[in-house]
Amino acid sequence: MTSERNNVVFRRDALAWCCYDWANSGYTTLIITVFVVYFQRVVFAAEHWGTAGAVVWAWAVSASMLIGAILSPILGALTDLRASKRHWLAITASVGGLACIVLAVLPLNAVWWITASFIVANLSLELSLTVYNGFLPEIAQDDEMNRISAAGMGWGYVGGGLALLLGMATIQFGDALGLQELSSRLRVCIAATGIWWIVFTVPTIVVLRDKRRHDRKSIPLLETASTAFGDAIGTFRQLRQFKVLALFLLAFLFFNDGVQTVISQSSTFALQEVSFTESELLGVILMVQFLAAPGAIAVGKLSDVFGQKNTLVCCLVVWIGLLFSAWFIHTKIAYWCMAAVVALVLGGTQSVSRAIMGVLTPEEHAAKFFGFFNMSGKATSFMGTLVFGLIVAMTGSSRRAIVTLIAFFAIGLVIILCLRLPRVIANSGDSSQVKRSGHYANAD
Repeated sequence: MTSERNNVVFRRDALAWCCYDWANSGYTTLIITVFVVYFQRVVFAAEHWGTAGAVVWAWAVSASMLIGAILSPILGALTDLRASKRHWLAITASVGGLACIVLAVLPLNAVWWITASFIVANLSLELSLTVYNGFLPEIAQDDEMNRISAAGMGWGYVGGGLALLLGMATIQFGDALGLQELSSRLRVCIAATGIWWIVFTVPTIVVLRDKRRHDRKSIPLLETASTAFGDAIGTFRQLRQFKVLALFLLAFLFFNDGVQTVISQSSTFALQEVSFTESELLGVILMVQFLAAPGAIAVGKLSDVFGQKNTLVCCLVVWIGLLFSAWFIHTKIAYWCMAAVVALVLGGTQSVSRAIMGVLTPEEHAAKFFGFFNMSGKATSFMGTLVFGLIVAMTGSSRRAIVTLIAFFAIGLVIILCLRLPRVIANSGDSSQVKRSGHYANAD
């Protein structure tokens, strides 16, 4: 039994599922390094727009998050109705990768086309994660959620770290490749990111299959989409019947807003407030990638021992402490130390949240409920980056902007503390004897 439990992440379906974390993490890593440098120090610097690059960057992230919040539950319901998660994962990943390639080849003076291409790429990522997360309840039993979810995070951080290493090599040794200018080196990195995303999605598409059958293939897509929209509205109304699930989604809405804004804007903080160079920024993010992988796995193991709720609470407390300390960060060494602690809780926070959602979610509504999970994660994520951009625009200080994120973590923490989760989540213990069903989401 012990051997089976330990080897669950080496099953063919689990490995294929983890492979998409590897595929998209090349993008999620380089977006906060190469992409942000390209935006702020190449594209907008060429137009002499000053700090406008940081503001437009934050608002472009906001736009993609807002659109993703609207479309995620509809896409989740659609993939449930047509049992088409595999199909839509292929579409969203391909569109995202191609958008990266288009962004890289556009001329520098095409500022708004570059911005639009980034929004398409970021939106594609968000939609693909709705479908991807919907596979988790189909391939994992309740007592496997922590380990498989954490393994996916771990694979993602390692894959993202390797992609970042290639990016660093391209920037550092671009001369040997005939790339004399920084802009050319960054463009090659961005195009390679799109190719990485598409290529490493292939094993996931080849191996994973929707386990639920359906009889709606003959229904036209637009009609199915209309039905899916109605189902999404119905699911939203039904959340009143799933009290614990609804409250958990509300908490996740707040603290994940903080996490996502820190991820997308920490590079702006490093560039503006601590005067990091491009190479130094790549180095610190590389460190975060390789520390986050064991951090995610360690948090997964801790949640097996101490319970998922207790582990999540500890992670949120650490986040609050980190953001408070950001006000006092003025040296590069201090930033490196703060980034190391961020790395240890970053993947763990996302992993344990995804595992809790997986246990609370009825299997027959997996993609639809994970659509709302993604919506909850993005419904206010656009607010975090929007407010961040406004504060930077008004004060010129990303330090003031990042400290305000404490409020999002604090609200999420209070809700989680007040939430009475099922024993399988709140405490340690084997949950394999408990069948996942709606009563989880109704526990109080």
